[in-house]
This record gives sequence, C-alpha cells and structure tokens, in this order.
Amino acid sequence: MANDHAEIGMRMEKIKHKILVLSGKGGVGKSTVAANLAVSLAGQGAKVGLLDVDIHGPSIPQLLGISATPDQVITQSEPPLLSPVRASPNLCVMSTAFLLGHRDAAVIWRGPMKHNVIKQFLKDVAWGDLDYLIVDSPPGTGDEPLAAVQLLGNATGAVIVTTPQELAISDVRKCVTFCRQLDLPILGVVENMSGFVCPSCGECIAIFKSGGGQSMAESLKIPFLTRIPIDPRLVEAGDSGISYLTRFPETETARAFETAVARIARTM
Repeated sequence: MANDHAEIGMRMEKIKHKILVLSGKGGVGKSTVAANLAVSLAGQGAKVGLLDVDIHGPSIPQLLGISATPDQVITQSEPPLLSPVRASPNLCVMSTAFLLGHRDAAVIWRGPMKHNVIKQFLKDVAWGDLDYLIVDSPPGTGDEPLAAVQLLGNATGAVIVTTPQELAISDVRKCVTFCRQLDLPILGVVENMSGFVCPSCGECIAIFKSGGGQSMAESLKIPFLTRIPIDPRLVEAGDSGISYLTRFPETETARAFETAVARIARTM
C-alpha cells in the first residue's frame, strides 16, 4: 500500500492542479459541467486530463464523442499501463467506459473494487505533464469521491455543482461538509439550470427558481463561481458527442462556463 501511494505521488507530481467536480445530488448536470470546464481550459491552451470516476454511470465519453476498447487503452508494457484517450490536442480522458466490453455492460462492484480501480486510474494511467486533472465524481459522499480525495492526497480543491431548488441544495450542503471534514478546499459553487434564456427574445425565465446556489454559497462563506442557464442545445451537444463550447461559443451558457473557469484560475 505504501508503494502504491508513492507511485501515485510520482505520477501526480507531474500535474499542477487536481480539481474534483462534486455534487450532493444526481441529475444536476455535474458531468456536463466537468466536461465543459475541461474543454474550456484545454481551449485556452492548458494541458488537461479528465478522469471519469463515476464507475456505475460513466458519461464523459458520450459527452465528448469519444470511444475506445480495452485493447486500445491497455498498453503492452510491463507492467501494463493505461493510455488515456485524446479528445483534442490538449485534452485526454480516462473512464471505466473504455474498459467495459460494451456500452450496456453493468458494473456490479462493491466498495473495495471501486477503490482499487480509482487507485489504478491514478497510479497506472500515463497522464504525463498536465496543467489540470479534472476528476468527475458520482453524486454524493460515498466510495468514489472519498477514494479520489484520499488517493490524490493534495488535491487543489473541489468545484461543487447544484441546481437552484432547495431539494438539491440541502444535499449539496452535505457535500460542503464532506469537503471540510477531509480538508479539501472548495474552489466554488456552480449553480446549474439557473433560468432559461429564451432563444427568441433573450428573456431569462426562472423555471427551476434561481439564486439558491448563490445564497447557499454566501451563507456558508464559500466562493460562488457562476450561474449556468438552461439551453436545449446543451442536451443536443451532449447527445451528439460534440462539445457545447466548441459548437455554441457565443451563447449565454457558454459565457457562464467561461466565467467559472476564469474565477477558478484566479484561485490558483
């Protein structure tokens, strides 16, 4: 175990910033936020790795339109290493989706197996020199985010994603507690699905309320990064596997992602 941690440390010391994207509740768009933050950073010239540790529901490959088989990501070296898949010249990705036989395969693992896979993703993936490693964790405060935080050891911090409703915010508060108990700095809160910008008139309609994430951040004295409005084209881009920021860079939603990235960068 000590040797594993030493090897992870050697691999991670080549990466300047390690950022976890967390949410207290599912369905808040956490993976979409993680993918677009990574795309935005890579588009600005940074070398970025995106690690999908949502073991049971890996969606990053679908969002970015990339695929690979085990034969393509497991090298023939001794010991074997994992080779991340290139989504763009500056962005590489690793996900359990690349290790499954087919896209409908179910991952039926208990906690120790998930911990070992995340350890392998950090220890045995040839990440190389990176400016950022973005880690997309599943919702909640269970095995995967706990393993990622403990194995990374010195993560730069966490970005927490919520939607404006109190139902989501009450779970996100637990996520804040999780970070504080593990001494993981909180880089800020992203309020996703915060209003709907009418494509015809530009009016913003608060379908799911608005401002709840910002109010929570202020009350807990943590940074607030941005509000991301709903854009149907975000769903379209994700389903088609084309980066939203690449396809629709001039939209209000794209500008919100860029705002979050700029505010995160200022904390480094």
